[in-house]
Amino acid sequence: MEFRQLHYFVAVVEAGSVSAASRRVHVAQPALTRQIRLLEEDLETRLFERHARGMRLTVAGQALYEEAQALLDRRTRLRARLTALGQGVVGKVSLGVTVTHLWVPEVAGLLRRYRDRYPRVAFEVFPLLSGPQLERLREGRLDAGILYLDDGGHPGLEARRLEEDHLILAVPEGSSWAEAPPARLSDLAEADFVWGFRSASPVYYDRMQAHFQRLGFHPRVVQYGADNIAILSMVAAGLGIAILPAASRCHPMPGIRFVELAELRACEMPLWFAWRGDNDSPALRNLVELVTQRD
Repeated sequence: MEFRQLHYFVAVVEAGSVSAASRRVHVAQPALTRQIRLLEEDLETRLFERHARGMRLTVAGQALYEEAQALLDRRTRLRARLTALGQGVVGKVSLGVTVTHLWVPEVAGLLRRYRDRYPRVAFEVFPLLSGPQLERLREGRLDAGILYLDDGGHPGLEARRLEEDHLILAVPEGSSWAEAPPARLSDLAEADFVWGFRSASPVYYDRMQAHFQRLGFHPRVVQYGADNIAILSMVAAGLGIAILPAASRCHPMPGIRFVELAELRACEMPLWFAWRGDNDSPALRNLVELVTQRD
């Protein structure tokens, strides 16, 4: 029993005769008659009572007609679903985003454009620092990540530059630095700094440290925060000042004043969109294409 035969059978039932059905399905009447007989032979039962005034379903034929409609409908839905999956218009994408950049307009805009174009694809967004993101990408536990990477490349990963960023100074709103901002990093030699751990984002940490070494700047670190949001909270509480990505300004954190310094602006902190090269998810492919279109 083939789906094609079920389709012909349903057409005969609904048209009321083989001749009318042949016109509906665009199959010659002899060929259509043969397919109905082959179906009856395969099922070893008569499906129609044939008489001079037409054809009437047998009890078995009526049962098959009810089941055939359901089977053909399920086949149509399945084909549509598989086609949608293959084209990446349904499904899900798991995406890591550095904690700082969850509020950045460029990142939010990318997610919104993807959602507008593929509304039936669900996002699973994980706020993760660059180090944990890189680990999950390598293990295949993330489809893609928005994170800090070095320019040397990472085996098994593809990447596109997503946004240009730099460093900025964050100080408590009520501090003297907010009233009289420093002109150079050397003015902050005696300031207390809140810092992050290298393991959270090794590429970001090393790039920042290398920049400070070139300038001969050695911050006096007295507090540590697990991520940039924790660091900002500590700055807002008056525990020190901090140097962070300029994207931190997008986070709605009260009690903070951000200060631009030429020496900090000179430290480029590009943000990358990365994914495993062997991930063949159509939904991910569509997201990659959307990122690439911005280049």
